[in-house]
Amino acid sequence: MSQSFNAVSSSYSAKRVDSKPRPLSASERQKALVERRKNTHKEIKVQVPSELKQSLQKLCKAEGVTQAEMIARWIEQATSSPDN
Repeated sequence: MSQSFNAVSSSYSAKRVDSKPRPLSASERQKALVERRKNTHKEIKVQVPSELKQSLQKLCKAEGVTQAEMIARWIEQATSSPDN
């Protein structure tokens, strides 16, 4: 007697369940970062002349830091100097 063979096994019909969640998109990661920083950081919006902005960008590139890090350094230096 021949056995009937089922071509579709149960492993094919059931979807694989991944243990990892799907990766976040760039905008979702950025939003999560902003939410985490709300308690420890505050946003500063300023208008500066174009030449100063370009100078800031060059300084940051030379130091290997972000503009926010550079400005934070300057504020820390200014407030920690013995003149104040």
